[in-house]
Amino acid sequence: GLERWVIDVDGVAVGTVSCHPVWYGPTRGSMAMNIGIAIIESYRGRGVGSSAQRQLAELLHERGIHRVEASTDVENIAEQRALAKAGFTLEGVARGAQVRADGRHDLQVWSHLP
Repeated sequence: GLERWVIDVDGVAVGTVSCHPVWYGPTRGSMAMNIGIAIIESYRGRGVGSSAQRQLAELLHERGIHRVEASTDVENIAEQRALAKAGFTLEGVARGAQVRADGRHDLQVWSHLP
């Protein structure tokens, strides 16, 4: 199920990171974790997101998860930079994968392997 952690900067809760399982086959070794992040606007652009996502990927690898993945809107350049800085690799585009209030969006798919 979903797990969530608070991102703390000097005692201030500035956001959250979360993860949930994604299965690519019937065995536990085929389970990946998809991560997400939310940071309050005043803390964006400071490296908080890339650090939190790198730390979460490393924690999940320590727990035995081989594949950690994240996705972001193709237009979300800031998150793409954060994922790259956190050690994630761009794999491709999931076309039409997400629907929001303004319609359907394409997502970039990123992965982090040990």
